[in-house]
Amino acid sequence: MLLLDDFWTWDFWIAKDRDDYHVFYLKAPKTLGDPDQRHWNARIGHAVGTDLRTWRELPDALGPGAEGSWDDLATWTGSVLRADDRWHLFYTGVDRRDRGAHQRIGLATSDDLLTWTKHPDPVLVLDERWYEGVAPGWGAVDWRDPWVYRSTEHDEYRMLFTARAPGGPVDERGVIGQARSADLLTWEALPPAAAPREFGHMEVPQLFSEQGRWYLPYSVYAAQHSERRTAVSPGETGTHYLLGPAESGPWSSPGHSFFSGGDGELYAGRFERDPDGRLVFLAFLQFVGGGPFVGGLSDPLPVDVGADGRLSLVSSPVAIP
Repeated sequence: MLLLDDFWTWDFWIAKDRDDYHVFYLKAPKTLGDPDQRHWNARIGHAVGTDLRTWRELPDALGPGAEGSWDDLATWTGSVLRADDRWHLFYTGVDRRDRGAHQRIGLATSDDLLTWTKHPDPVLVLDERWYEGVAPGWGAVDWRDPWVYRSTEHDEYRMLFTARAPGGPVDERGVIGQARSADLLTWEALPPAAAPREFGHMEVPQLFSEQGRWYLPYSVYAAQHSERRTAVSPGETGTHYLLGPAESGPWSSPGHSFFSGGDGELYAGRFERDPDGRLVFLAFLQFVGGGPFVGGLSDPLPVDVGADGRLSLVSSPVAIP
């Protein structure tokens, strides 16, 4: 478990380097007083460990850019990929001018996972051919949480991200966006990878395979479930997933009940392999037992894979040491 004395942490992503797990996470000082203010004061922290449980803090990976730059307010969620003998960190940036209302995706590179150099400009910005810009009834242009991977199906790099599609009820426009690249620097937006029309947004996407099936996890707060969905099933806060036979789907839902949901003790979950290769689940720890905001990273929790491909969480209640 990662709990910092002076900082809240929340969304995170992991890069494996030989036996080491490097975790990158959003952090903001507890001196802000109000956890809701953390988003506008976020930078990207960094820690390393070998078992997904015990972490050693390292210098921060990234922070906001210089005044007037496209990411001068805060740096948000991303992912790390190794390619061409370098590490590539994709992240979300927001600026002071519109206080996070227009999100963009940027890139930093490193030779050692410790010292990062930002590319000066965003590498992917809103493409209104496929995605919604400023819209009545919605407070921001959603364009964040890049998950980048090498596509074996398409022989190119692909990026998944949080976005919204134009048209339809405002609370059903949440989609998982998609883009492609040959060199990790020049990106072309594509139509959404998944558009279930059930949520206002689908945050922190990820893609992985297990036992011949593909999984597309995402996270949603209860308030972002559509009216149509909540008429069938109560809104949950947590992490769910879509299931498909191939890297690009087609995707289907395993059911209305979230993989890790309910009141949202755990959020923005990631699936990872532990040192023994077993599938586990880690998440941002919001609170424990209905208590106050925690802002930490959970220990890994074992995941069971059913014969039909459905995932279930095998865990005991989370406890803070």
